[in-house]
Amino acid sequence: MRRAPPVTSTSLALELRATLLLALPLILAQLAQMSMSFVDTLMVGRLGEGALAGIALGGSVYTFALIVGMGVMFAVGPTVSQAYGAGDRAEVGRALRASLVLAVGLSVPAWLLFWQVGPLLRLLGQEEATAALATRYLHAIAWGYLPALWLTGLRGLLEGLARPRPVMVIALLGVALNVVANYALIFGHFGLPALGLVGSGWASALVYWSMCAAAAFYVHRALPWVQLWRLRRLEPRTLRELLRVGWPIGLTLGFETGLFSATAVLMGLFGTVALAAHQIALQSASFTFMVPVGLATATAVRVGQAAGRRERGAVRRAGGVGIALSAAFMLLTALTFWLIPERVVGLYLDVGDPANADIVRTATRFLAFAAAFQVFDGLQVSAAGALRGLKDTRVPMLISLASYWGVGLSTGVLLAFRGGLGGQGLWLGLVMGLLSAALLLTWRFRRTTRPTPQPAAPRVTEPAGSGPVRPMPPGSALGGVPAGDKGGCDAPLEP
Repeated sequence: MRRAPPVTSTSLALELRATLLLALPLILAQLAQMSMSFVDTLMVGRLGEGALAGIALGGSVYTFALIVGMGVMFAVGPTVSQAYGAGDRAEVGRALRASLVLAVGLSVPAWLLFWQVGPLLRLLGQEEATAALATRYLHAIAWGYLPALWLTGLRGLLEGLARPRPVMVIALLGVALNVVANYALIFGHFGLPALGLVGSGWASALVYWSMCAAAAFYVHRALPWVQLWRLRRLEPRTLRELLRVGWPIGLTLGFETGLFSATAVLMGLFGTVALAAHQIALQSASFTFMVPVGLATATAVRVGQAAGRRERGAVRRAGGVGIALSAAFMLLTALTFWLIPERVVGLYLDVGDPANADIVRTATRFLAFAAAFQVFDGLQVSAAGALRGLKDTRVPMLISLASYWGVGLSTGVLLAFRGGLGGQGLWLGLVMGLLSAALLLTWRFRRTTRPTPQPAAPRVTEPAGSGPVRPMPPGSALGGVPAGDKGGCDAPLEP
C-alpha cells in the first residue's frame, strides 16, 4: 500500500488521493475494532440471557471509561503530525513517551471504578445476579485497560506519521485472536478452563496486551529514531501539552456517549418495540459511521502535517477535502436508509414474520431520521477531526456540549413528551443536535483557516532627476511576494 505524500500539492485531485490512501486502512481498522465487541456479545450470548445481561451492563461501564481515556490519548496524533510536518523528530519521540506515562495516570481512576463498581450498580437498582456477573467481568477486562491506552498512543504515533498499514494489520490480527481467545476461555478449549462470561473479559485483556506488544515491536524495529524505551527523557512540557489537547477530546466523547445512553433510557419509556427499533436504527448508523471516523483521523493527520509546515492553504484544502468525502459517503448511505429501509431492517430480523410487524414499521420510521442524522454526524466528526489536527479542541468541546445536550436532548425531550411525537421526537432531537454541531464546527474550521490578506508592496517612486526604476527581482525586500510563498500559507495558524 502506497504511503500518502506530504501535504504540499495545490491539486485537489492529489489531496483527495492522499486522503483516501491514508483513510482506507484506518477505516478497516475501525471496522475491525468494532467487530471485536460484536464477537464478544455473539459468543457470550450462547451462555444465556443472564450472561448477556452481564456483559451488556459491565461492557457499558468499561466502554464509557475506555472511550474517555482513549479520547485523551487521541492528542498524540495531532501532536505527532504537527511535529513531523515541522521536521521536529525529537518532539515526535517525546510525545510518544509522554503518552505512555499519561496512560498510566489515566488508568488509576478507571481501575478504582472497575474494582468498586459492584456497590454502585446495586445502588442504581440493578439486579443482584446481573450486578455480580458484570462486576466479575469488569475485574477481568480491567487488566486490558492500560494496554488499550498504550495501544492508542502507539496508534496515534503511526497515524501522525502517515503509516496506516501497520495499524490496519494489527487490528485485523486482533480480531482473529479475539475469536480464538473467546472460544478457548469462554467454553474451555485447548486445555483451558471454561470461564464463561469472565473468560470473555480475560480474552479481551489478552488481545489488548498482544496488540500493544505488536505495535510496540513495530515501532521499535521500524522507527528506532523515536527512542520508544528512553522514558527517562520525559519532558513535563510535552505531557502538559498532551493533557491540554486531550482532555477536551475525552470529555467530548463522554458527552456523545452519554447522549446516546440517555436517549436509549428515554426511548425505553415508550415500550420495548420502540427500544428495539431504536437499537436497529442506531446500530445501522453506527456501522456506517466507521467510515467518516476513519476519514476524520486521516483529515486530522493531513491538517496537522500541513500546520507543522505552516502552510495555511494546504491546511484549508486538507480539511475541506476530508469534510467533503465524509459528506459524500454519508449521503450515499442516507439514500440507502431512505429508499430501502426494509432491507436494512431485514439484516436484524425476519420482516415477513407478522410478530415483527410493529418493530419493522417503527424501525423503518426511525431509519428515515437516521438517514439525516448520519449525514450531519459525518460532517461534524470530520470537522472536529480537522480542528483536532490544529490542536483546537477546547472550543469544539463546548460546541459539542451545547449541541448534544443543549440542542439535541432538550429538543428531543420536548418533541417526544410535550409534542406527542414519542420515539420519533427523540430521533428528531438527535438530528437537530448533530446539525448544530456540524454547522458550528465547520464554521469554526473555516474561520480559523481563512486566508490572511497579503500586505501591499510599498510603492517605489522615481527620485527627481533619475532614470526609470528597474523592476525588483522576485524575493527581494520590495519585490512583492517572496519566491515560494504559498499565498498566505506562512501566516501563523491561530486555533
